[in-house]
Amino acid sequence: MPGADDTTDLPLPSLETLVAGTLALMTSWADPAPDCRLSLDHQRSLLARKVVSNLFFLQHHPHASPALRQVMCNAHGRWMTVAASAHEPLGRSQGEYRSASARRLPDDAAPANESHCPQEGASAPRAAPNARTSHLH
Repeated sequence: MPGADDTTDLPLPSLETLVAGTLALMTSWADPAPDCRLSLDHQRSLLARKVVSNLFFLQHHPHASPALRQVMCNAHGRWMTVAASAHEPLGRSQGEYRSASARRLPDDAAPANESHCPQEGASAPRAAPNARTSHLH
């Protein structure tokens, strides 16, 4: 009998489902629920981490075209920055969040498409879903 944490046999969601879910998460990040029991900071932190996870799986989805994979890789790099900034001190206003999320990477940081995005024809690393997302449940 498989254990409750055994997710190795779960099928990968369809490309459309994963794109739709990711866009819904991004929309919720942009306009968090005002009546949520979680603070704005906590909502955005959790949403950004899940967006990063989804973009990773979209970047490596077997049905994504090379062009879509590149777009998802670039977005993944940017959302990694957003997720990292969501861990900054709590208590910011929405205006402060907008300015923080608009920050650029340092000049010495490589652009997302130059450092970690696979080039067309390169094989992408594979990761088990539970290895990347178990901390989000």
